[in-house]
Amino acid sequence: MRTTTVFGLLFAAFASVTTAASAQPGRGPSPVAKNMQALPVDPAPSYVRKDAPTDPIILKLWEEGMQRSHAGSLAQALLDSVGPRLTGSPNMNRAQDWLLATYKQFGVSARKEQYGTWNSWKRGAAFAQLTAPRVKALEINMLSWSGNTAGKWTEGDVVIVKPYQSPEEFAAWLPSVKGKIVLASAPRLTCRPASQMAEFAMPSTQASLDSMQRDLSATYQGVTQRVPTFYRDVKAAGAVAVFESNYSQYPGVNKIFGSPRNAALPTFDVGCEDYGMLFRLAQNKQGPKVRVMAESEALGDKPVFNVIAEIKGATKPDEYVVLSAHFDSWEGHSGATDNATGSITMMEALRILHAVYPKPSRTILVGHWSGEEQGLNGSGSFTADHPEVIKGLQFAFNQDNGTGRVVSTGPGLHPENGPRLAQYMGQMPSQLTQYIRLSGPSGIGSGSDDASFRCWGAPAVGLGALNWDYSNSTWHTNRDAFDKIIVDDLKHNATLTAMFVYLASEDAEKSSRVLVDPIPGGRPGQVITVPSCGKPQRDATQYRR
Repeated sequence: MRTTTVFGLLFAAFASVTTAASAQPGRGPSPVAKNMQALPVDPAPSYVRKDAPTDPIILKLWEEGMQRSHAGSLAQALLDSVGPRLTGSPNMNRAQDWLLATYKQFGVSARKEQYGTWNSWKRGAAFAQLTAPRVKALEINMLSWSGNTAGKWTEGDVVIVKPYQSPEEFAAWLPSVKGKIVLASAPRLTCRPASQMAEFAMPSTQASLDSMQRDLSATYQGVTQRVPTFYRDVKAAGAVAVFESNYSQYPGVNKIFGSPRNAALPTFDVGCEDYGMLFRLAQNKQGPKVRVMAESEALGDKPVFNVIAEIKGATKPDEYVVLSAHFDSWEGHSGATDNATGSITMMEALRILHAVYPKPSRTILVGHWSGEEQGLNGSGSFTADHPEVIKGLQFAFNQDNGTGRVVSTGPGLHPENGPRLAQYMGQMPSQLTQYIRLSGPSGIGSGSDDASFRCWGAPAVGLGALNWDYSNSTWHTNRDAFDKIIVDDLKHNATLTAMFVYLASEDAEKSSRVLVDPIPGGRPGQVITVPSCGKPQRDATQYRR
């Protein structure tokens, strides 16, 4: 999916000339960009223009989005200064307050809407150090909802969990963990990336390592799930901490999620190399000891919110265009590409629209959802609570797959909206559309917040981006930081989204609600019907890691 960037070929200088065409009443003449050079687009889909756009609002949206972008500065402030945004945490509250304050600076109305409660957890400092048979600082991440060590350093021998097969075996092993640090997952035999193995390893070496890794992983797969109370039982038996390692297949990168809530046990993800070392030391009875210190605070159930920004429609206020992106994140790092990029895209798109076109026909909403990582809880609650939005929805545009330029989109459940999207793109600059491919219909899905709209039969559009090795390098990892953001791509996406929203808002016709038949997805033989929305999860009662 990688393509050569086009930003070195961007439009030539903009200059203002007057025109009366498409100008909003009472707003005066609209400036038009001169000397806009269309890119070569052959071969390309028919919706890619071979000449410069003519709509003066489109030209102004381009100029505002590409020449006066706030995307980079917004992302830096959110990611470096505010940081991760675990649902229900004090830092999520801080991030949402930042949203409200920033929208106020834009002159845009925004509000918090409570949809439920969630376990609130506050992160503090966390450290781990190998003290025997040698001294070494360990690369660790304290997992969300982890317990603490009461502000003290605590030392324990390192032991490997017994790969038990039954609750009875587990119960027999359990007393041995008192005062110990338990390794609860399989190590990696090598932390080299697969690309190096493919390039340098002998076939026999590769085959041998693959076989041993499969056996090792199978031995420890699911060991913490075989007894649902594993973490609480280990805590009660006197364990100091549990160490795990969830290697992403990318150098220096681990997947970071959460520890079981209510276990009150310090739980850490350990970097691939350090975890392998600890495992080998314990396996070979070389006396590994580790000191740990973990500061955290369980704050109990607290209210959780979505943030909704709004520009009221001038002539069709009961019809809606929704910009959708989840705002919450895991706490491996600062949640840059999952999903600050989507949130900043939508935030910046609304800023652009408000600066250029502050009186759209339809009402424009931006939904910054909470609780996506725990099950689309924020967006699911919003759609359940706002049937008027579902009823009046022209389109929802959702973005949630990393930092790259948007390269795909489609009509979702409503095939008749495909030509409508193509028509919209046909009015945009080729610099934004030439790499976008329009797909056919797709199913309801469950991986992001567009599913919360689709399950009601509402027209929701996913904006699929180049992944920049998203799955291995940044998605739910300890490396998902500001430096992974490609600001040029973010500017591109925000400008593209602003144009989609403008055109959807001003479309004289309503979008289609005619469903694809049969609806794609589901298990073999399963018939999917719409609406098929489940009851939104508004608290953590039934949530498990």
